[in-house]
Amino acid sequence: MIKQEFKAESKRLLEMMINSIYTQREIFLRELISNASDAIDKIYYKALTDDNLVFNQADYYVKVTADKEARTLTITDTGIGMTQEELENNLGVIAKSGSLAFKKDNESKDGHNIIGQFGVGFYAAFMVADRVTVTSRALGSDDAFKWESEGADGYTIVPSEKATVGTEIVLHIKPNTEDDNYDEFLEEYRLRSVIKKYSDFIRYPIKMDVKGQRPKAGSEGEEEAELESYVEEQTVNSMVPIWRKNKSELTAADYEQFYNEKRYGFDKPLKHLHISADGAVVYQAILYIPESTPFDYYTKEYEKGLELYSNGVLIMNKCADLLPDYFSFVKGMVDSEDLSLNISREMLQHDRQLTLIAKNIKNKIKSQLQSLQKDERDKYETFYKAFGRQLKFGVYSDYGMNKDTLQDLLLFYSSKEKKLVSLDEYVSRMPEDQKFIYYAAGDSIERIEKLPAIELVSDKGYEILYFTDDIDEFAIKTIMSYKENQFKSVSSGDLGIESDADKDGQDAEESGSKELFEQMQTILSGKVIKVKASKRLKSHPVCLSSEGEVSIEMEKILKAMPNNQDVQAEKVLEINVNHPVFQSLKEAADKDAEKLNLYTQLLYNQALLIEGLPIQDPVAFTNAICKVMV
Repeated sequence: MIKQEFKAESKRLLEMMINSIYTQREIFLRELISNASDAIDKIYYKALTDDNLVFNQADYYVKVTADKEARTLTITDTGIGMTQEELENNLGVIAKSGSLAFKKDNESKDGHNIIGQFGVGFYAAFMVADRVTVTSRALGSDDAFKWESEGADGYTIVPSEKATVGTEIVLHIKPNTEDDNYDEFLEEYRLRSVIKKYSDFIRYPIKMDVKGQRPKAGSEGEEEAELESYVEEQTVNSMVPIWRKNKSELTAADYEQFYNEKRYGFDKPLKHLHISADGAVVYQAILYIPESTPFDYYTKEYEKGLELYSNGVLIMNKCADLLPDYFSFVKGMVDSEDLSLNISREMLQHDRQLTLIAKNIKNKIKSQLQSLQKDERDKYETFYKAFGRQLKFGVYSDYGMNKDTLQDLLLFYSSKEKKLVSLDEYVSRMPEDQKFIYYAAGDSIERIEKLPAIELVSDKGYEILYFTDDIDEFAIKTIMSYKENQFKSVSSGDLGIESDADKDGQDAEESGSKELFEQMQTILSGKVIKVKASKRLKSHPVCLSSEGEVSIEMEKILKAMPNNQDVQAEKVLEINVNHPVFQSLKEAADKDAEKLNLYTQLLYNQALLIEGLPIQDPVAFTNAICKVMV
């Protein structure tokens, strides 16, 4: 008997690996099954170069057996097995990987690669077991050996007996404590659940003895047939993942079923994308564009990310690094053999391969969305109503770094088309004399259509984009221009529309009323930066416009935020000098200063209401109305 201490440093090292490297206790089963799969792969590799060795895949499997009475969980494989020396080297040295060394010696280009490049996975067994026994017989040997350990104190190796080639690992499950229920790993349903979650696509059968009930022989025709219990060996994993099948073999129903099985959402996906990349980085992926927004999508609790597999073994439930935030609505998975995994399968290095995969996926998603927008507009609009807001956030965030990626995906409601249109569609319809892309912001389409500020642009026959989302104007100001066309709010100071004759007439009127406007500006001191004759109003008496970067709509949004940002737009009160109200103002200015003050305050408050801004003193406003009526 060989009795030795671990060659790795200390009990502290093993405790660190068990308690820190792995975040979930159930991971132990994934690691042991992956190691068993590796052991079978090694026979396959040898068969490639050894004519005397025939590899018949049907003869190889992994079996998981739970014994509640003995409190043991056994994982058996028909793989290559280990000699006494290999038991010492692979299990006696914490963080050494036999699979990695074998892979380096047996590189193959046929895609049948070993999973276990990770080294410490075996020791995850000590998260649930207080004693682990490994009995193994190597290929080509008649001798078997038993390795046993109770943890960091060390291990023993003794000769043993085993009828067949392969390895049997017996975990002596820890007793329950007040905080920990270890019995769950002796329950059939729990074991099947863990296997399905992490190891469903291991390419060899994972077998279990499954209990069931059936009618007793001879009682089938009876009204209440007598049942008998039975135990049957079943394969509990799927083995062949959908993403490794030929696309021509799969139907839309297959992809939808996979979406439902993986519980990516309760809706029906609008579109799927099946990627098989074989270039600078090799990976396969199935991505889905959902139909509806998850209930927690716009909350801090929502976690973005794709499932990440390495050769069919689930590594991470949500790998956030594979998706940019603006495409966080995408669901699905990625499987790659090229990823560099560090220590355990859960710790992923930020390396070139991951970056390349993420970049490729980003481009594929954009391309798919553009195709959807062009060829299946109804579906795209369904998607956009659910996730368009996220695309706009993507444009605005990171100082506009992603605006070129996203601007062609944006849609806004059109005053002319009476439906959602893209920026490209808007620009393609612009008349030659139109200088800007015009937009109007408000709480709703109905409210925008009643804004006095849109009159001049509408009368000119120009199309207006309606911004009804609070992020819209911020996103557009980040884009600044599209195909060399600047964006212009209908509420901005200069619309670039007025003819020279109109300007001359308005300027003359404003010059003649300069003293009146100065008086009104004094009355509204601190509320507006200017009072002037309007060049945009046709039928309405008054409106507010703004100068500077902050628009009136942006002021409303910023003030509504929880941190109470006291941001003010530089407001300008515009007066329609062709409206009868203007004559009343002129008469009041000549005869009654108090009445001018009353009229000015009324018009200002009316302009606030039109813009959806709050009136500072509603009581004073109603009293002012009463004074006019009396």
